[in-house]
Amino acid sequence: MRYDELETAIRRLIAEASDDNLRAFGAETVSRLVGNELLFDVADEDELDEDASSALATARENVLTASGTELRTLLTRIDDGILTDGDMDPGLLIIIAALEHWTTYLETTQRSELYELAIRSIEQVDYQVSADLGDFLAKPEMAAEYDRIERLLTAPAGARHAG
Repeated sequence: MRYDELETAIRRLIAEASDDNLRAFGAETVSRLVGNELLFDVADEDELDEDASSALATARENVLTASGTELRTLLTRIDDGILTDGDMDPGLLIIIAALEHWTTYLETTQRSELYELAIRSIEQVDYQVSADLGDFLAKPEMAAEYDRIERLLTAPAGARHAG
């Protein structure tokens, strides 16, 4: 599957998913991304000031229990404390983007935010394994991530399980 085909497939899955499946997908995906120590450990300490770093830690710990308003306040603190000038570590960027998309979804319930969250999840896997652009699902890790997305977005009620 080429990358453009992958994007189209994910858009279709998001468009056809039930609200419950969207919520389950979003919660599992944002938890996986913001809790990923491999992404976070590569972040350079001089990319965020102390307050932004504290806000990021709080957001990561409370991503599933905080309201959209609470997460937005934390994201503002993070944004205000970014010390880099457009050259942020890719892992840290994925975490902040995931928080942004989840927060906006909580605030608006726009499905497009969960599409973006799915793409950040795909990017996170690509960041680790460098997918083949001609066959984006050729690597087992990438195929597994697409399968996870598809399973969560199409699972019958009560049939979801972590994977």
